[in-house]
Amino acid sequence: MNRVNYQKELDSLLEQIGSENESTGACPRLFLHSCCAPCSSYVLEYLSEYFEITDFFYNPNIEPREEYLHREEELQRLIGEMTTRHPVHFEAGRYDPSEYYEAVRGLEQIREGGERCFACYRLRMEEAARHAAEGGYDYFTTTLSISPLKNAEKINEIGEELEKVYGVKHLPSDFKKKGGYQRSIVLSKEHGLYRQDFCGCVFSKHEREAEKLRQAQTSGQLENQEEL
Repeated sequence: MNRVNYQKELDSLLEQIGSENESTGACPRLFLHSCCAPCSSYVLEYLSEYFEITDFFYNPNIEPREEYLHREEELQRLIGEMTTRHPVHFEAGRYDPSEYYEAVRGLEQIREGGERCFACYRLRMEEAARHAAEGGYDYFTTTLSISPLKNAEKINEIGEELEKVYGVKHLPSDFKKKGGYQRSIVLSKEHGLYRQDFCGCVFSKHEREAEKLRQAQTSGQLENQEEL
């Protein structure tokens, strides 16, 4: 089975939207779920050429609260600093980690990148789709696909399902393509953004800490071998 090239789909759609913008002077509205400032940086730079964007920070998976607030503040700072063709607005979602734990109940032991993550994608994207429908937006999408560790196929599959439920068009994406992930690193450095080393949930944090410990132990073993 041939895999869908979501970046190609997006390129085609943006070309059409760009032509319509020039001919009518109208600018479609996009409701963009955002996981953090670094991931948003390239996506905002890229999509604000075509849309008026509301950047929606809804991530009940992130803990502790201090981590959540730090990421939220960094996103607001980035939006305030960026120069964009069309306006970018910030909207904060509610912070209730119990919503995340309920969404992933029974999936706690699954490793990062599996069904637990897919349930988390759906939780956050559905909240964005609901807000987009209530606000009369033309499109909704998420920044999640910019990460090399996130499953773009699953993200778009969920988006297409939510489009049918809420009646708001889902903007296809694989933002890591066309150098998107690399550009986000450059923009993060330019704006001095805080770049976390775990997704946000306690499970990803524990996995990351375990990985660091393994790396440290391996490094120590290698040093001991060299001394011998």
